[in-house]
Amino acid sequence: MTGLRHDFPVESSCDVYTGRVMALRADRVVMPGGRVATREILEHPGAVAIAALDASDRMMLIHQYRHPVRRRLWELPAGLLDVAGEDPAATAARELAEEAGLAASDWSVLLDMVPSPGFSDEAVRIYLARGLTEIDRPAAGQDEEADLELRWVPLADAVAMVLTGVIVNAAAVAGVLAVQAVRGGAGSPRAADVDWPDRPSRFAARRR
Repeated sequence: MTGLRHDFPVESSCDVYTGRVMALRADRVVMPGGRVATREILEHPGAVAIAALDASDRMMLIHQYRHPVRRRLWELPAGLLDVAGEDPAATAARELAEEAGLAASDWSVLLDMVPSPGFSDEAVRIYLARGLTEIDRPAAGQDEEADLELRWVPLADAVAMVLTGVIVNAAAVAGVLAVQAVRGGAGSPRAADVDWPDRPSRFAARRR
């Protein structure tokens, strides 16, 4: 017979920093046995990424500079959920158009992931986009986005890039391998509007 599971109540909470795309707070959390421990939590607005797969089984990848790691990474088209009230699927469609100059007629949810649950509430929804057509891409953005490289990569090559450490971005690694699993019949994507229980809300509430 097992007892009730501990629900880790928060005794107190304080803000450490609030920035443009994230916030840091410290929670005092009651642990099993009654000890109180401090847990620092990075609040994130959440994000979407898009595994865009064309009729020839090629994926659209982006090569973009990421300052924290001081190098360019191969990634999926992606963006933050930073427009108040915008549906994540609409964010994904907008980011695919803005970053890759693509529109898709077939959208589904490939994966939901929480990349760093030990210290952040960040959650990423990865969409599978098919039925692709090229559209006019807006003028190059500012800063890192002005230096994007776009490349169509055969799915088999993208998988090899993951397994050899060329692709290390977490959403890209997960997205590429999930597309490979779906194409191999190991599973099916979900409806584009399926519930997303882990979508962050705390940072968005700060901006209201």
